[in-house]
Amino acid sequence: LTLKYLKEYIFCYKEITVRNCKEAQSECEILVEEEGGMTSTILRPMAWTNERLCLSENTGFKKALLKMIVVENGNTAKNNNINSDFLTNRNLPTHDNMSLLKFFAINALELSAPASPVLLQQNNPSNIVTPGWLQLSGHPESIAPVANGIVRKRVTGPTDGEIVAYKALAADSCASKIVPKYIGCREINGEFHIELQDLLQGFKEPNVMDIKMGCRTFLESEVTNKTLRPDLYKKMILVNPDAPTEEEHKAQAVTKLRYMLFREQMSSSQTKGFRIEAMKIKGSSPITDLKTIKSDSEVRNLVGSFLQKRRSVTKELIKRLRHMRTLIEKSDYFKSHEVVGSSVFIVYDDHHVGAWIIDFAKNKVLPDGIQVDHRKPWIPGNCEEGLLHGMDELIKVCEGIYEDSK
Repeated sequence: LTLKYLKEYIFCYKEITVRNCKEAQSECEILVEEEGGMTSTILRPMAWTNERLCLSENTGFKKALLKMIVVENGNTAKNNNINSDFLTNRNLPTHDNMSLLKFFAINALELSAPASPVLLQQNNPSNIVTPGWLQLSGHPESIAPVANGIVRKRVTGPTDGEIVAYKALAADSCASKIVPKYIGCREINGEFHIELQDLLQGFKEPNVMDIKMGCRTFLESEVTNKTLRPDLYKKMILVNPDAPTEEEHKAQAVTKLRYMLFREQMSSSQTKGFRIEAMKIKGSSPITDLKTIKSDSEVRNLVGSFLQKRRSVTKELIKRLRHMRTLIEKSDYFKSHEVVGSSVFIVYDDHHVGAWIIDFAKNKVLPDGIQVDHRKPWIPGNCEEGLLHGMDELIKVCEGIYEDSK
């Protein structure tokens, strides 16, 4: 198996072979041949049973599988051929109880607002497995399921922006039908938590997808600083060495606005008004490194693979998304707020299909005299973010998949 290159990594793999793989948790030998011809052998307890890893040509899936190997074998003291910067620069623990899922989540959300609620606390003594919509992305150690149908997320206080948003959404007759139910705010041992409806309640072995909405997924206030940042330049060239201009190459630095716009252009956000942030299909591991899924065919193929050619599911999803769009258009809350960094969360199993809008931590009340329709292109100062443009395009993608499945 030959891999051309993985721009996100300092190191690149040409071939990955798993040998002597026995039962789960047994010792496995992994032979890694790097681009320069150097090989290294990693011996660690693993759960693989494949004799050979078959990596998809799809970049997102390819990277995800490689990350699984890096994390499960992330002992850099034993494996000096693996550059430890990839893990240590992200302040990630490398101890054995660091879950692959948590690694996905932290890496996927670097420099961005969470696309969905966050992961179960790593040190939770009950060791409860976090529900699916909490598993895809977020910041660790701030959320946990607390009862049947309820999740609890740590917030800064009773005036936290997310609490303010959920209270206002709950009071809106239209918006309240398409967001998680707000249960309340609780103070526990000096810390404040928001309690929300667990959207997976009633689903059995669900398939889930998290879709970041909008052509702009950052606040204008985040990018007003004109300082040139070498760290963002390095992140840019890791993804695409040709992206910086000649001047930026000379300075070896870019502004945060430049980097954020580059990131939006790298995915389908700028053109379609949404990007697929993460997905999990029943029986498989979550995939969150999908930020380079951009073209019409890539987006359509990925959504199609998630829906698995199930016409009844696709039909019900289209119906739900259209209903959500209508309620957004009618909602007083959405008419009066800039909605940045929110996601459409989709879930289905063999019997039910659901979709909601989640994540409102970055929502802002519109300034006096400013009106938005959530479809116009963003110009600095107009507060447009493209939420409804993204809904329009997402519905079109699903409609096309439905027609193709006849």
